[in-house]
Amino acid sequence: MAEAAAAMRETTSPSPRILVVGPSWVGDMVMAQSLFITLKARHPGAFLGVVAPGWSLPILERMPEVDEAIALDVKHGEFGWQTRRAVARSLKGRYDHAIVLPRSLKSALVPFLARIPRRTGFTGEQRFVLLNERRRLDKSVLDQTVKRFVALGLDARAATSGEFPTPHPRLRVDGERQVALRAELALGDRPAIGMMPGAEYGPAKQWPLEYFRELAESLIARGYAVWVMGGPKDAEAGGTITAELEHAHNLCGKTKLADAVDLLAACEQVVTNDSGLMHVAAAVGTRIQALYGSSSPAYTPPLTDNADIHYLALSCSPCFERHCPLGHRNCLKQIRPESLAEAI
Repeated sequence: MAEAAAAMRETTSPSPRILVVGPSWVGDMVMAQSLFITLKARHPGAFLGVVAPGWSLPILERMPEVDEAIALDVKHGEFGWQTRRAVARSLKGRYDHAIVLPRSLKSALVPFLARIPRRTGFTGEQRFVLLNERRRLDKSVLDQTVKRFVALGLDARAATSGEFPTPHPRLRVDGERQVALRAELALGDRPAIGMMPGAEYGPAKQWPLEYFRELAESLIARGYAVWVMGGPKDAEAGGTITAELEHAHNLCGKTKLADAVDLLAACEQVVTNDSGLMHVAAAVGTRIQALYGSSSPAYTPPLTDNADIHYLALSCSPCFERHCPLGHRNCLKQIRPESLAEAI
């Protein structure tokens, strides 16, 4: 580890001020911490700011590498010109280097409008003026999301090889808040297995709810509690899993994102689709039972050494579609609850 850290250090510009334009998904924001760790290792004493959607600030607050989090609250699909101009105005003269993680044109606007001298990102959506250090994305070399993020924090020559460390994210856990949440939510003192049945991208990534329910029943019979976690959109799914089941708690939509960090850290293990909360669980060190169907564990694996991957690699997967093109979802339906129970 010491050798890897030394290899990432850079002797030029000892204390730069670096601004990262962050991604818009929970899992991607967690994986971006690998870049933040890399930047701090290469530039000891650097000041690191992150421009990100307002919802993500509680995640960024759990990352010790982030010195400043700047909210950019623009609705999905909205250009938000006035909002971007206002944020850019607040950043003028404060940063030396900007790294833009998303590949959209609008994501590069804030660093450009803020007149940050050096602006790095992958070529995409005709950003020739907005970025003055453009990198070509070779997907065969940078074959994982986390590699693409970290590569933008390296010099161009080192990044093209694909052979560089990708440190695991590690979110800070609030132990006092953990204790308080157990009491506030009446969670009891049984050892907990977390379940995350949601996946924002679409149903092709979601293990059947009846399988979650069957697994929950077997785990409770073995002395566990089951905590189902997710956002308000997952509340109905959580109800299906926990209905009239003692020691099963539907927490979907009842907790803040920061609370989810602490609750996931309190779980002994989690059973999860390929989702944002899977990456949060990985970043707090909880053992993961990760279910992959339409997506690939090679592309977006949980960044931890403490995970079991459940993936059948059928001839039709990964398709990366929101809905199963063949209408059967066999890539997930053929992963049976008993195999998860055995793994746990």
